[in-house]
Parts: sequence; C-alpha cells; structure tokens
Amino acid sequence: MKSVLIVVAGGTASGKTTVVDKISQRLKSKDVQVIRFDDYYKDLSNLSMEERAKVNFDHPDSLDNDLMYEQLRDLLDGKKIEKPLYDFKTHTRKKETEQIHPSKVIIVEGILALYDPRVRDIANIKIFVESDDDIRFIRRLRRDMTERGRSLESVIEQYLGTVKPMYYEFIKPTKRYADIIIPNDNNHEVAVDIVMAKVKEIINKKEETK
Repeated sequence: MKSVLIVVAGGTASGKTTVVDKISQRLKSKDVQVIRFDDYYKDLSNLSMEERAKVNFDHPDSLDNDLMYEQLRDLLDGKKIEKPLYDFKTHTRKKETEQIHPSKVIIVEGILALYDPRVRDIANIKIFVESDDDIRFIRRLRRDMTERGRSLESVIEQYLGTVKPMYYEFIKPTKRYADIIIPNDNNHEVAVDIVMAKVKEIINKKEETK
C-alpha cells in the first residue's frame, strides 16, 4: 500500500486536532490513521517528579524524533508499528503500546511535526495551523487544568517560561515549510476541501503507477 502522509503542525492549542478531525471525517475510518506526535515524548521515568516538571517540553530535544521517523518509514513501507503512548500526568511512557497498521492516509499531528527535515521530506502534504496567542493560552489553560491535573500557577509559569518563547524560536519558523497555512479554527471547510482534493489526486496518481 502506498500511503499519503499528511503532517499537521502549529502552536499549542492552535486548532490542529480540529483540522485533523475534519480531514478524518471526510475519509473512511479504515483508510486513515492519526498519529499524535505527543506520544513520542522521551520517557522521563529516571527523573523525580520535580525534575520532570522542569523539562522543556516545547524544545525539539524533548521528543524522540528518530523513533518517529523510523516508524513513519515503516508505515510507508507497508509495515505495522507499535506506537508508544505517553502519560502526561506522570511524564512517562506507558508500558502498553498502540498497534498501528498502514492505511491509505496517515496523518501526523504535533507542535513540532514539521521540525524534522526527514519527516518533511517524506510528507505529501504539510499543514500549519495558526491562532491568536491569547486564544491559544486560554485553551491550553483549560485543557491542562481539566485533562492533565495541572494547577493554574504551574500552567502560567510553564507557558511564560518555555511554551511561548519556544513557539517563536522553533515552532512558528516551521510555517515556511507548509504547503497550506490555516489562519484560525473558525471555519476550516475551504482548507479541508483543498486538502481532500490533493489527497484524491495523490491517491489516483499512486494507483495509476501500480
């Protein structure tokens, strides 16, 4: 199977997941696999909880880029993978993994999904999702407090200390590699239409060359 690889990047809480969900909804469930780059954070079980909380999770070095690239190559080569799963409450990898099978469309989503040139080179469609800084902060605040058990103070400290500066140093610059830039998440229909048209075009070309 020759898969179409779509990579979706953008700042924290910019609306990446919403875009990915809309693309997925247009495809048959058996034809799409979504991979969250967040699951490739490095395991920090060797550190104390206090030390883990101080790690800069918005820096490229916090992610296992080599494993991500290797597993994407395996999927594109028609091999199934055992994808890691990450526990954000403990900052460690879970013991269990998720088995992912090759599919017609593979979507990778994450803040630094477009950072690694190796991933960019094998991607068919590259997307960057933008949103206002204040809106992104409010969304992250709500998410981290309700879903990840973080305190208000810790979320604010992390955002000002690493999240915001790392966005401008490492994440936003990857926008220049995108084929499509979605400025906000108010209405994605036109952008999704363009993506779906391109997906169909790529699939048709791949089938013609079989």
